Amino acid sequence: MARRAYRRPSTNEDVQVLLGFYKTARARGNFDAGIRAAIERVLVSPDFLFRIEADPANAAPNAVYRLSDVELASRLSFFLWSSIPDDELLDLAIRGKLRDASVLDQQVRRMLRDPRARASLVENFFEQWLETRNVWLLTPDANQHFPWFDDNLRIAFVKEMDLFFDAQLKEDRSIVDLLTANFTFLNEQLARHYGIAGVYGTHFRRVTLTDENRWGLLGKAAVLSVTSYATRTSPTIRGKWLLENILGAPAPPPPPNIPALEASNKGDKPLTVREMLETHRKNPVCASCHARMDPLGFSLENFDAIGQWRTRDAGAAGAAINASGVLLDGTKVEGPAALRLALVAEKEQFVRTVTAKLATYALGREMESFDAPAIRGIARAAAADNYRWSSTILAIVKSAPFQMRRAGS
Repeated sequence: MARRAYRRPSTNEDVQVLLGFYKTARARGNFDAGIRAAIERVLVSPDFLFRIEADPANAAPNAVYRLSDVELASRLSFFLWSSIPDDELLDLAIRGKLRDASVLDQQVRRMLRDPRARASLVENFFEQWLETRNVWLLTPDANQHFPWFDDNLRIAFVKEMDLFFDAQLKEDRSIVDLLTANFTFLNEQLARHYGIAGVYGTHFRRVTLTDENRWGLLGKAAVLSVTSYATRTSPTIRGKWLLENILGAPAPPPPPNIPALEASNKGDKPLTVREMLETHRKNPVCASCHARMDPLGFSLENFDAIGQWRTRDAGAAGAAINASGVLLDGTKVEGPAALRLALVAEKEQFVRTVTAKLATYALGREMESFDAPAIRGIARAAAADNYRWSSTILAIVKSAPFQMRRAGS
């Protein structure tokens, strides 16, 4: 029990400590009381509660050294399974076999084939990175704007994303396929929400998308809804999401005391969101951030606040949607399909962004400027295999940030 709980070989001291708690409790009660006391001692041990990576005894301050095989096994297991190493991985680590590149490669591929890897990466990495777990917090205005939104549709948003991400990993697709995939998973309610005919029943099935505006992440209702307000879209939030999660170029934090968007609309004429933001940006302080975010977000304006396609703005007397946007390099795009094509044209930037997000998840810390060469190296290694998930994950596991540690850190 101590071996599995502490994720390392149990020492004689480990055993004696637990036996001491067992014997003391049994003397006051019975066998069950003794076992309970021993288990409680395991559960409060720092070796159980923390993933301890101890510096070598002779390590100089700030010296960089390789993790032990046992420590590497824990890093690998919590990265791919969000759980402890299984017996096979731990046995190899205890025997010092994970230092062998071929053994490490075989173990990573074995773990990726396990359903635990897909469940862990879908529920923890993807939903955290893309913020789609916030679907559960959505409160679309059901009184005036979206009376058809209900919990069944909310659940469908989540299910679509989970099945989509699971397929990406199970089929070992290219990272770029997150943007270009021409398929998704729908039931009748979600298909009707998307305006797709011929899907009936409550069960989800794989559907090929004929509308290029729905391809990849940019056409998913979960993404579009968590980047909107309860009553309307927000090009600013969508642009910020694109900058942070797709382009890896986050906007600076907003300055204090910025007026709300609605407060900047003082006229009697209903304005489109684009017109309200243009008024908002007349304030130079506001423009400093919005100039980067808004032009990106405008290209997704054909999708309303819960991801339905539209050609007119319901909040501005039916004004036609203007979905023209501008990328950071000045490239002009018109609508979601054009935005996707422009992003794919610079796919290396997207791949590096995803790689950095995945490395952050794997290591449990933010990527710093000194990590940039490692991120570029991981992306180059994966490029030889068309940026497949397995190749990217293997390159991360074999990288210096994953296998090495600085003393005192």
